Amino acid sequence: MRTTKWESGQLERREKVGIWEYYGYTASQEKVVVQRYDHSAKALVYYRPSGDMRYRVEATPGQWASRVVDQPPLFIGGDPALATYTTQLQYPEQAQTRNIQGQVTIAFAIDTLGQASDHRVVRSIGGGCDQEALRVVRTVPNEWIPARLGTRAVPTEYELTLTFRLAKP
Repeated sequence: MRTTKWESGQLERREKVGIWEYYGYTASQEKVVVQRYDHSAKALVYYRPSGDMRYRVEATPGQWASRVVDQPPLFIGGDPALATYTTQLQYPEQAQTRNIQGQVTIAFAIDTLGQASDHRVVRSIGGGCDQEALRVVRTVPNEWIPARLGTRAVPTEYELTLTFRLAKP
């Protein structure tokens, strides 16, 4: 059994097996289950809805539209698991020298099998930050649960925003 601040479940030979619970924290610091995922069956058991968000969805081949989905695309383990990758940013020297700070948003498609592709910058700040954000987001493993309309998995566009902030002297 392995339990941390962010997750709890069984390990066999260092592999996650059975149903794992993944946790998040509310604004009042209350610990809540945000996801239950069965690693043996490779199936989502539960997720905590976070309101109706719109995503660009390919509801019919070649036709993308902004829609509210019945289940959003989810990273297995939730935001804390995703953060283990997105916090690996290395501040580009050029951006530090030019005092460039801000947010870079990377969009990518998640197909019906949970595979990410077609990464691109949709909000840029320059100074090498865009390339670094792209590099980091491309390191995120294909451990996505695709979005759903009704019972059908649908390709969806997902956006990740990474923040570049210089430390105050």
